[in-house]
Order: sequence, then C-alpha cells, then structure tokens
Amino acid sequence: MKQLLTGKVALITGATSGIGRETARLFAQEGADLILTGRREQALQTLSRELEALGVRCRYLAGDAG
Repeated sequence: MKQLLTGKVALITGATSGIGRETARLFAQEGADLILTGRREQALQTLSRELEALGVRCRYLAGDAG
C-alpha cells in the first residue's frame, strides 16, 4: 500500500506533546520527512529517533515561538 505523504516534507510545531506529537507520528507513518519544533529539546530528540526508526528523515529545532 502506498503511503500518502512519501516525498513530502512537513513542519510540525508543538511536537513535544499532545496533538503535535501525534500529528508527527501520523505523518511519519504516511511517509513524510519531518521538521519538528517545540520547547523541550530532550523530548524532540526522543521523538526524532522514534520517527526515524519508521524510515523517514527527521530534524528538530528546540525553541519558543512566543
């Protein structure tokens, strides 16, 4: 079965918890490469490794957009 987002890149904000984290997982399962942002660097690093294990490229940038 073809993944819907293969070849696409998604920028996910608020990726360290809640809706942002689950959105990142869903996009990765559909084949999207990801750029993750959030305030907690350790959580971003952990999520990035988890998503890369699904076979997608993943980068993160910790910071507060507010």
